[in-house]
Amino acid sequence: MDFLNALVALANFVLVPATAYGAQLALGALGVTLIYGILRFSNFAHGDTMAFGTMVTIFGTWGLQAAGVTLGPLPTALLALPLGIAVTAALMIGTDRVVYRFYREKKAKPVIFVIASLGVMFIMNGIVRFLIGVDDQRFSDGERFIIRARDFREMTGLDEGLAFRTTQGITIVVAVIAVVALFWFLNRTRTGKSMRAFSDNEDLALLSGINPDRVVLVTWIIVAALATTAGVLYGLDKSFKPFTYFQLLLPIFASAIVGGLGNPLGAILGGFLIAFSEVGVTYAFRKVVGYLGPEDWQPEGLLQLLSTDYKFAVSFGILLIVLLFKPTGIMKGKSV
Repeated sequence: MDFLNALVALANFVLVPATAYGAQLALGALGVTLIYGILRFSNFAHGDTMAFGTMVTIFGTWGLQAAGVTLGPLPTALLALPLGIAVTAALMIGTDRVVYRFYREKKAKPVIFVIASLGVMFIMNGIVRFLIGVDDQRFSDGERFIIRARDFREMTGLDEGLAFRTTQGITIVVAVIAVVALFWFLNRTRTGKSMRAFSDNEDLALLSGINPDRVVLVTWIIVAALATTAGVLYGLDKSFKPFTYFQLLLPIFASAIVGGLGNPLGAILGGFLIAFSEVGVTYAFRKVVGYLGPEDWQPEGLLQLLSTDYKFAVSFGILLIVLLFKPTGIMKGKSV
């Protein structure tokens, strides 16, 4: 019985939250790895792209709620998500036309694109903060829990209760659907195959008659969809604050690089690896160990390797180790 209580406590505070967080990081890292693999530069504006898409979705959610339109037990934000994706895609395409296309035509080095993306990042960050403010915005509505801790205790007779939030369930389901749809698109459609060919060998792809402008356009649309979806899921699961999305850039890039930059499967693997590392290292295992130890015994201290204040330091540490010993990442992407 105590083993089951320990398992439930671990699931409640580590396994379930890390799985939802990993799904969010994986979607964000997929956007980063697509840009790097196809457009060949590291987009440092990706975190603020997520923030922008989430902001538009929040405005759409508030409008629907004011009109009395809801999804019942599900968050209304799911109805507003297509609006957020569309507006973000328009912004990304416009930014490409105004900024990145100029450097592509000049055959600029990747570092120039990185510097340009930093400028785009600060501009987008300012726009988001100006329009929605700098405070936390909670926009989740509907049913809060799929499983409540009290109901779980009553059903199982265990001392420890498992709480599974609706937003966590939605995050996992939507992430699976998005990943399956992306891989189907890249492997089964003509446009997706063109994107893969362009990523593998740009010169050969151009000789084969592939339209580079179309590849770039579709890439930005997909990236906008992934970034907005990841941002909205993260905001529903936690809360929306522009600066938090700026900080998310580190674990997202760490996920993409650790998994293998330019490799979509690596981005997914890296996202879950970073998420479980961050949550596991910063969780206080006192309760879990207390259940597994002798009766009426509790260990001294929290048994926490690092404070939650150092959560992002975990992803940074893993990133450094991978860059030093295996720069191509776990799935052998492109070296950084």
